[in-house]
Amino acid sequence: MEETYTKEETKSLKVGLAVAVVIAAIFAFNYFTKTTIEHSDSGKYYQLQARFGRTDGLMLGANVRLAGIDVGRVVDAKLDDNFNAVLTFDIKEGYKVPTDSSAAIVSSGILGNKYIEIEPGGDEEYLKPNEEFSYTQDAMVIEELVDRIISIGKAKRSKNNVAVIEAATQELDY
Repeated sequence: MEETYTKEETKSLKVGLAVAVVIAAIFAFNYFTKTTIEHSDSGKYYQLQARFGRTDGLMLGANVRLAGIDVGRVVDAKLDDNFNAVLTFDIKEGYKVPTDSSAAIVSSGILGNKYIEIEPGGDEEYLKPNEEFSYTQDAMVIEELVDRIISIGKAKRSKNNVAVIEAATQELDY
């Protein structure tokens, strides 16, 4: 006895098979793509590290800037035992970073890419390869900032509404 499928069952089977093929292709692509960061120039680099509570939107390969000049790239990101992000970045040899410098995650405009900005300190000693910044500033999350602005506006509007209602009820009492 030969089994036959309805048109709906055949369609569902084809869609399911297509979805499975697409998912397998995505996994294969991720498995075979290379995730190491390579520099376009052949100069020498040394690595520094920084710990951040949040790195929202910062990607591997992001620029590292000192006084607005590109001096390196983010090459690795991992979590420590306290769930802080530990970023490793390559700095071009020849650029020395004072030990009291800070690293901040900033963006180039409201919707721009995020990058690391190094604010140099005044110390006469410099960070050595594989040393870590003592001072860091986490990424600012635009959505949280917008939510705060909206909640401040709502609170202000609510206060004004309460004042108008109180004034109106006082007028009615007379």
